[in-house]
Amino acid sequence: MNVAEGAAGVSLVQSVDWTAIAPPTIAAVVGLAVLVADLFVPENRKPLLGWISLAGLAAALASLLLLLDGDRETFCLTGDAGVCSYTADRFTVVIQLLVLGGALLTALLSVSPLKDKELPAGEYWFLLLSSAAGAALLPASRDLATLVVALEVASLPAFALVGLRRGDRRSSEAALKFFLSSVTATAVTLLGGSFVYAATGTLHLTEIAVKLTEVDGDLQTLARTGVALTLVGFAFKTAAVPFHFWVPDTYIGAPLPVAAYLSVVGKAVGFTGLILVTVVAFPSYADVWAPALAVLAALTMTAGNVAALRQQAGRAFSAVRLLAWSSVGQAGYLLVPIAAAGYVDDPADAIGATVAYALMYAAVNLGAFAVAALVARSTPENRLTDYRGLYARHPLAALALGFFLLCLAGLPPGIIGLFAKVTVFQAAVDAGLGWLAVVMALNVVIALYYYLRWTALLFRTPEGEAPVREGDVPARTASLPLPLTAAIAVTALVGIVLSGAPQMVLRFSESVLF
Repeated sequence: MNVAEGAAGVSLVQSVDWTAIAPPTIAAVVGLAVLVADLFVPENRKPLLGWISLAGLAAALASLLLLLDGDRETFCLTGDAGVCSYTADRFTVVIQLLVLGGALLTALLSVSPLKDKELPAGEYWFLLLSSAAGAALLPASRDLATLVVALEVASLPAFALVGLRRGDRRSSEAALKFFLSSVTATAVTLLGGSFVYAATGTLHLTEIAVKLTEVDGDLQTLARTGVALTLVGFAFKTAAVPFHFWVPDTYIGAPLPVAAYLSVVGKAVGFTGLILVTVVAFPSYADVWAPALAVLAALTMTAGNVAALRQQAGRAFSAVRLLAWSSVGQAGYLLVPIAAAGYVDDPADAIGATVAYALMYAAVNLGAFAVAALVARSTPENRLTDYRGLYARHPLAALALGFFLLCLAGLPPGIIGLFAKVTVFQAAVDAGLGWLAVVMALNVVIALYYYLRWTALLFRTPEGEAPVREGDVPARTASLPLPLTAAIAVTALVGIVLSGAPQMVLRFSESVLF
């Protein structure tokens, strides 16, 4: 099949590499199929839509195997085959694995709420698959136009997902706050992109990198302003300070699976965009973005961890809110290697550190949300006090959550969390950012307190109950839904395997940069 384009009077005719674009295409096609099927499937058969969506996401993940034999490019300029709008390289495959895997685990968490008719099934699965398709498209985007389109395709369905609980005022308020702040950030990003285009005359990232080194003196200010503004939208997606204010209320108001999705896939979208525009498109302007990202990293990790520290184990404090602030702190760690990439000659190792940390964070944070979904089945408020004595009610779930929290803290037996933090720390030191490494070390110590406090709460005796003595027979707990059990088991297994062999994720993510 051919695609024809016209540019500067030149007819551009090329073949589409369907293998290269398979992951986002499969997710998008299945999403449309589910939306149409929802019109004809009777109400008692609506759960079938969920299993079709799970199969579609699994198929999109499986299609990544076809991309392991080498880099693929499509939608290229016929006059310059090396300038393409879509590239499926190692970096793309790793990020698509992260976002599609995160979407698949989110789908597992979503099956039970949809079965209980808490959310409209057809709309939910269509929106989730559409957002996943945009998130999978973004790492392959190699021009500003495709990048912004992918960003919006990933974001717009997410707004609707946050506000999908009909009649819930808190959900509607969260969606509105998320939408307004995101639209503002996108408008600023588009303004920045237009400035960059005016200064360089091109939208392709690799061409921008070349043209920025040749910008006339009269256009230097315009180019620098464009670089700074372009970063704003992606900084918002990563929940970097001061663009983080939407996170706690959005996570609290959104359905729990959607909050889990935003905490992992939403962040992956932001960090991927930041990596592409900074390291690929704007390397010559590292003196503009590298110091700014270093300061943002320090502010973000500090604000997130201090706010999480204030979440006391009282009746009014939500576990989801603590996870929201924790995700802001983790975003600060993820920003460190990207900032470090601007201070070194070869940014590949620094970017590899970000990717390695993102893979670890995705697995264990989704696992923590999976256990939160389990607790919410009996106590919808999901307060921290609801986790007291979780070991007595659900021993395996409590052990899994304890393991996830230790991974996030960077303590044994969560070895993968420790290795990921050391890798990020090393990236800062190698770049000469000693002050940022010190700030990160202090924040890791701060985070230890609230992670360990929550972990200890899991094994305490529930309030109003006598301690369990030797020989007592524990009460039987209600059976758990299979999809929720699978989500907890998969994330725990990934965390355990990676903690046993942390070099796997480090080697997998090294040299991912183009």
